[in-house]
Amino acid sequence: MSTAVADWPKFLAKLKARQEIAERTMAFRFEKPASFKFIPGQFIDITLLNPKETDSEGNTRGFSIASVPYEDFIMVATRLRDTAFKRVLKSIPLGAEVRVEVPFGNLRLHNDKMRAAVVLTGGIGITPFRSILLHAATEKLPHHIFLFYANRRPEDALFLSELQELEKTNPNFKLIACMSEMEKSRQPWSGERGLINHALLEKYLKGVSSPVYYITGPPAMVKAMHTILMDTGTDDDNIRIEEFAGY
Repeated sequence: MSTAVADWPKFLAKLKARQEIAERTMAFRFEKPASFKFIPGQFIDITLLNPKETDSEGNTRGFSIASVPYEDFIMVATRLRDTAFKRVLKSIPLGAEVRVEVPFGNLRLHNDKMRAAVVLTGGIGITPFRSILLHAATEKLPHHIFLFYANRRPEDALFLSELQELEKTNPNFKLIACMSEMEKSRQPWSGERGLINHALLEKYLKGVSSPVYYITGPPAMVKAMHTILMDTGTDDDNIRIEEFAGY
């Protein structure tokens, strides 16, 4: 790439709203300049300006864009780890400005509409797929999309109710949400339980040939999902991976 990092476009954006969307997980909405363009699945860097505290991890973090191009805001979501960055982001007043750097990344829905997309993700790894899935539904893309979404409990699952509603309105989208620690939940659950494994994939992907796989989430989960696909003989050319470390 010929463009130097220092030359990448940056702009200031005001915090418009924040909302807890799962336990210990918060979504942040920032104003979106008219010139801001992105492809669903990409991420941005957000830098805090003159934060009241900092630590060795610095004042900049990368966040997948959870919003959709047609929405009038930029939304990101994060687990509220006890770091200086997260404490400041959680407490800055509405209207405060942050610096946003241009969208990056190549995690996007493939072009071949004849091939299904199979997403294997968990926890915070869902954030880019809110954007991808809502965009696919709005644009009436013909891709068949299977979302395997792992969490410990429904309380931990970002955007779960929104995804359940989307499944009802988009016949090309199938949500397979699975919970591994329902004994610790206060909510009822009638869906799948346990972890994403080979048996679960076989159950829902019968008759699906040559899909493109997408794996996102914490490094340990990404490694486990990749191993499952390798054990089934999936070619690495058909797997897209993005790790979410440090969340």
